[in-house]
Amino acid sequence: MDAAAEYQIPSSSDVDVTPRGETSAVLRALQLIRYDDDDSKLQAAKEIRRLTKTSQRCRRVLADAVIPLVSMIRVDSPESHHESVLLALLNLAVKDEKNKISIVEAGALEAIIRFLQSDNLNIQGTATAALLTLSASVNNKPIIGSSGAIPLLVQILRHGTTQEKVDAVMALSNLSTHADNLTVIKETSPIPAIVRLLKASKKSSKTAEKCCSVIESLVGFDEGRTILAAEDGGILAVVEVLENGTLQGREHAVGALLTICESDRCKYREPILREGVIPGVLELTVQGTPKSQTKAKTLLRLLRESPYPRSEIEPDTREHCLQHNLSDRRRRAI
Repeated sequence: MDAAAEYQIPSSSDVDVTPRGETSAVLRALQLIRYDDDDSKLQAAKEIRRLTKTSQRCRRVLADAVIPLVSMIRVDSPESHHESVLLALLNLAVKDEKNKISIVEAGALEAIIRFLQSDNLNIQGTATAALLTLSASVNNKPIIGSSGAIPLLVQILRHGTTQEKVDAVMALSNLSTHADNLTVIKETSPIPAIVRLLKASKKSSKTAEKCCSVIESLVGFDEGRTILAAEDGGILAVVEVLENGTLQGREHAVGALLTICESDRCKYREPILREGVIPGVLELTVQGTPKSQTKAKTLLRLLRESPYPRSEIEPDTREHCLQHNLSDRRRRAI
C-alpha cells in the first residue's frame, strides 16, 4: 500500500530562524496563547504557523498549543481569524502523527466541517487541506469518516477550485483504506468527478495516482464498475495512467482494470480492449512493481480470446506490441 498523502507546506526561506531565536519565539508563542485576550491568542496562532512551517522540531515542542488553538476555532470569530488558527493547526499536523491525533481528539472536526461549507473560498480550501493531512493518520480515518466529512469532500471534488479538488481526492484516497469509509464514499457516487479530474491531470502526477487509487477501490462494487464504464473516457483515462503513470499509479490502474475484467469478462473485456490496453499491460508485466507485474499477467490472460501461457507469446509479437504502445502514446499526444 502506498503512503498516505498529506498537504505539502510550500517552503520559504523567510521562515527559517536560528536555534536560539527559535527557542525564544516558541516560548513567547506558548505564553501568548495562554492569555485571555483574543489579540494575544491570534498573534500566537500566527507565530505558531510561522514557526511550524519548516521546523519539525517546532511542531513537536509546540504540541501543547493544539488544545488552545482548537478552542479558538470552535468559538465565534471573524473567518480571517479562524483561517489563521486553522493554518497553524495544519502546520502542526504535517508529518507529525501525534499532533494529527491530538487535533482530532481535541474536537477540531466539528469546526473544520463547518468551514468546508463556508462561502469563503480561502477558509474552505484551508479546511480541505487540513482534512487531507488529518486523514493520513490511521487513528483518524474512522473518526473523520463518521463525522459527515466525506459527502462534503465529494461536493468540493465536484465544485471546488483545482487545488481543492486535488486535496479532496487525496483525502478520499486516504479515507478509502478504511472499509466503512469506502462504503460511504461509494454512496456519494464520486466517480464522474474523479474521472473529470483524472482526465484534466498529467497522468504521471500524484493527483492521477490518487484518482486511480480511489477508482480501484470503488470498482470493487458493481455500481462503481457500471459508472466508470458508462463515463465518457473513464476507462481510457485509467488506461493512460497504466501507460504513463507513476509506478504506484500504474499499479492502481492495472488493479482497477483487473477487478473490472474479473467481475464480468464477457461484459467488460471489449470496452477495455477498445482503449488499446494490451501494449501497456505487456510493458507492465516486465517494468512494473511486483504487484503490477502479477496483476498485469492475470489481466493479459483474461483479455485474450483463447488463453494460453505467456511463454507462448512470440518475442517479435511482444516487440511489435511495445512499439505499437509507443506509437499510440505519440498519437494521443498530438
